[in-house]
Amino acid sequence: MDLTSLYYFSELVKDLHMTRTANRLFISQQTLSNHIQRLEDYYGVRLLHRKPSLSLTTAGEFVLAFAEVMMKEQTNLKDILSDIEQQERGVLRFGASALRLNMCLPAVLPQFSARYPNVDIHITDTITPRLEPLVLDRSLDFAITLNGEEHPKLVTHHLMDDQVYLCVADSLLQSYYGEQAPMLKRKALSGAHVEDFSKLPFCIFDNRMGRQINQCFESANLIPRAYITSTYTQAGITACFQGLAACFCSQANLVSQRDNIPSDINIFPLLYRNEPLSQRLSLIRMKDRYLSHYSKFFLEQLFGYFSDVERTRMERLGQISD
Repeated sequence: MDLTSLYYFSELVKDLHMTRTANRLFISQQTLSNHIQRLEDYYGVRLLHRKPSLSLTTAGEFVLAFAEVMMKEQTNLKDILSDIEQQERGVLRFGASALRLNMCLPAVLPQFSARYPNVDIHITDTITPRLEPLVLDRSLDFAITLNGEEHPKLVTHHLMDDQVYLCVADSLLQSYYGEQAPMLKRKALSGAHVEDFSKLPFCIFDNRMGRQINQCFESANLIPRAYITSTYTQAGITACFQGLAACFCSQANLVSQRDNIPSDINIFPLLYRNEPLSQRLSLIRMKDRYLSHYSKFFLEQLFGYFSDVERTRMERLGQISD
C-alpha cells in the first residue's frame, strides 16, 4: 500500500469512471486499474463493484475515509516541514468568481509573489455554489463565497458587507427626467429606490446579485426596462459608463474600477425595503488545514485589501451632487 494508490483511488471515487479519471489525472487507464488492484490485494477486499457500473463497496467506503485522512495529513505534513526548514515553497490554491478575482488579485499578488517567489499559486475561477465543495474536498485551500451558511468543517472569515449601488450617467438622467433630474439626484443621495428611476433602461444581471436586485423591482411592482441582460457584470458596467443604461454595481467592484469611472457617473446606494442592499462576502477554509507561513501572509493581504475597500467612501468615486 502506498499513498499514490490511495490518491488514485480517492480521485476515481469522484468520477466512478475509469476512463474519465485516467484522462483527468493524465495517466493510462491500465495504470489506474493497477493501482486499484494493488489496494484490493493489500487489504484483501473488493473496494469497488464493477457492474453494472462502478460503485463503492462497504469496505471501499472505509478505505476512502482512510485515504482522505491520509491525503489531508500528507498535505499538512509537507507544509509543516516546509515551515520548519524555512523553505518558503509550496502550492496555494485559491478560488473565487472571475469578478472577485479581478478585484483582489491585482492588489494582493504583487506583494505575495515578492515575498514568496517559490510558492506556486493555482487559481480557480468559478461560480459561488461550486466553491464550497472544492474547499471541502481539498481541491482549494481558500475561496471567497457569498452569503453562505456556515459549515461545521469550515472556518468562515467575514470579509465585508458588499453594498450594492445604482450607477447612472448625468446625460441619461437628463434625457429621461429633464428638469426633474437635479431633484431626483438630491433625493437619492441617502438611498435610491428603483421606482424613482423606473423610466430608465437598465442593465439586468442574470446572477446572484441580479436576483437580489430583482426583489427590489418586484417589491415596487415594477418590471425593469432591460437594455441588456447578461451574466457578465462588466458588460453592464461598460454600457453604464457610456451613458447607454443604468446599472447596479457592488462597492468592491466600483472600488476596483475607480480609475475608470467617468466624471459624470452618479453613484447612489440602492435601498430594498428602505434598507441598504448588500452581499456578505466571506472567505472559507477547512478547519483542520494547517496554515503555512505563506498561507497566513496571503490571508493577511486579502483581509487588508477588503478592509480598505469597505472603508472607501463611495461619494469620492462618482458625481453625486448637482
